[in-house]
Amino acid sequence: MAASKIEIGKKAPAFTLPDQDDNKVALKDLAGRWVVLYFYPKDDTPGCTTQACDFTKGLRGFDKLDATVLGCSPDNPESHRAFIKKHKLKLQLLSDEKHKVMEKYGAYGEKVLYGRKLVGVIRSTVLIDPSGKVAHHWARARAAGHAEKVDEKLRALQA
Repeated sequence: MAASKIEIGKKAPAFTLPDQDDNKVALKDLAGRWVVLYFYPKDDTPGCTTQACDFTKGLRGFDKLDATVLGCSPDNPESHRAFIKKHKLKLQLLSDEKHKVMEKYGAYGEKVLYGRKLVGVIRSTVLIDPSGKVAHHWARARAAGHAEKVDEKLRALQA
């Protein structure tokens, strides 16, 4: 399965996914705002928890930059609710249980983990501008410190 290629300057792939409260979240409904769409493998695992907590800490800054932060994993809404409650997250987490959106965004496919090749979620982030175009793409992201890198890039793009 080949992951789609995300290209800067091109329209971001449309999506509608349920969040932790089973509300439908559609990219088209976020038009006019910046969108930070980050993909992560699994709720409540060490790296994913670090990343979610970092984005939560930075939310006020993202809000001032008129940006919506959305996390997306294959976990179901119930798992997201437990993850949010346990770590006091203030994020909207989307469920892509069949990986359809992740595949469109190049966030699901072959990766190497601990020296083994496997197919799964690729930790990555797409920054979408207010017109719905891809402004930046981190094809492979590290969990720790990533929220700050996204914040810096967003500030630079808005300068």
